[in-house]
Amino acid sequence: MEGFGVHTSMWTMKWDRAGAEKAVAAAVSYKMDFIEIALLDAPNVDAAHTRALLEKNNLRAVCSLGLPEVAWPSRDPDAAIAHLIGAIDKAADMGTEALSGVTYGGIGERTGLPPTEAELDNVARALGAAAKHAKSRGILFGIEPVNRYETHLINTGWQGVQMIEKVGSDNIFLHLDTYHMNIEEKGAGNGILDAREHLRYIHLSESDRGTPGAGTCDWDEIYATLAAIGFKGGLAMESFLNMPPEIAFGLSVWRPVARDEAEVMGNGLPFLRNKARQYRLI
Repeated sequence: MEGFGVHTSMWTMKWDRAGAEKAVAAAVSYKMDFIEIALLDAPNVDAAHTRALLEKNNLRAVCSLGLPEVAWPSRDPDAAIAHLIGAIDKAADMGTEALSGVTYGGIGERTGLPPTEAELDNVARALGAAAKHAKSRGILFGIEPVNRYETHLINTGWQGVQMIEKVGSDNIFLHLDTYHMNIEEKGAGNGILDAREHLRYIHLSESDRGTPGAGTCDWDEIYATLAAIGFKGGLAMESFLNMPPEIAFGLSVWRPVARDEAEVMGNGLPFLRNKARQYRLI
């Protein structure tokens, strides 16, 4: 999971044959090292088609997801394990390198109270089983802390580390996101330092999820700290332009965060790439 990539929400959130072909062609035209595929409907993804498309274009990939309410591990770890195993199998069949995201719950999962030990124990059991299965399929398994408005379970890098250590698997990694860090961490650099031992992947997302470089994220702090810890993982630009209503609801995105693809890819992508080069991350 090394290099510079992009979340395919830039072009599609429906990973059917047409969406896959559109996103892969666009990513190749921007010379991305890898893509991140939102695996929101794993059973209906044509894995052989995606694998052939990635191999033909010499493009690497990872998958990400959030769990549906019927499979929230805090409530029903067995349902979560079944859902995650299906997604892991599909990700492996597609030829991707990892499954990550809100693998420990749902986007919008909140009880109104801090997480209980019983909830965290359930989550750890589901993540342990999923990480074990991912290892058997030859892919990595990640967890992404997200902000307090999207979950009550894991919001910071340190909480992510605590969960990884609770699970105790050698196949599980931490996946940070600068949008969420801008809300939750006492400085993005502190979140990266807390996560360093387990950090393999990071979403580069602006404070409003729009065009990187046009918001309030402290990109010099982010990149300098990544460089200081010797980060060698995946750098994935994430800006949301094409979201189905249920995803927009979960993320609380009620207005366009950027004018269009040309604005994000024409301004945000060079900004992030140049910063990465400045700090010798690519």
